[in-house]
Amino acid sequence: MDFLLMQIDPVAFNLGPVAVRWYGILIATGIIIAYVVAQREMTKRGFKDDFLTDLLIWTVPIAIICARIYYVLFEWSYYKEHPGQIVQIWQGGIAIHGALIGGAITVLIFCKKRGVNFWKVADILAPSILIGQIIGRWGNFMNQEAYGSVVERSFLESLYLPNWIIEQMNVQGFYHHPTFLYESMWNIVGLIVLLLLRKVNLLRGEIFLIYVMWYSFGRYFVEGLRTDSLYIGPLRTAQMVSLIALVIAVIVMIYRRKKMNPVVRYKDK
Repeated sequence: MDFLLMQIDPVAFNLGPVAVRWYGILIATGIIIAYVVAQREMTKRGFKDDFLTDLLIWTVPIAIICARIYYVLFEWSYYKEHPGQIVQIWQGGIAIHGALIGGAITVLIFCKKRGVNFWKVADILAPSILIGQIIGRWGNFMNQEAYGSVVERSFLESLYLPNWIIEQMNVQGFYHHPTFLYESMWNIVGLIVLLLLRKVNLLRGEIFLIYVMWYSFGRYFVEGLRTDSLYIGPLRTAQMVSLIALVIAVIVMIYRRKKMNPVVRYKDK
């Protein structure tokens, strides 16, 4: 079947002069599924139906803008020569750490304005954030970006990957580590872990902190395989940020366990 040996066109279809790319479709799909999952949990936890909608109206665009700004800043040597491409987000080039930082700040401010506990909301959103990341990485796959170093085709075959994934990892005649897949699979396991931890009824805020630890730990190692990392001097930016986030999350969890009084758990109103 020759079509299994063909690379995937990053453009899904055209609406007149507008090219609709798989990247955008997958990002939108991730947001929708993440919203549905979070909304169901919000209802269980006693939130009004419009709370999450109002929150996302602010958080999603700000997170996307921050993700782009983060990426552009660390690739400024290129974008200062091509300023017209700064807004071309549909071509790829967003950094999840930028989205997470911008999104977290937005949620914090929104919760403060509404008089709602930030940690309670963050716990509910954590699995949905992973859902968005899981699906979003397949957008990178469609764009043939965020891949790793060169490998033999036989290595990819040894992972029992279907041909359509293997061939999409063939970039300019060389096969590469499917780091998008490594991170996506790591996040799927993380999603299962977070959903199970809801039943454990941890202290409020700990599901979100465990999300930060889980994602940061996996991203640190996956990033080491990638060929398109952003850098601060000789350091890979994503590895540095992941390590800092992991350490901060551990410290915050230990501190809150010692200082939380009264003790409030995930399922508490």
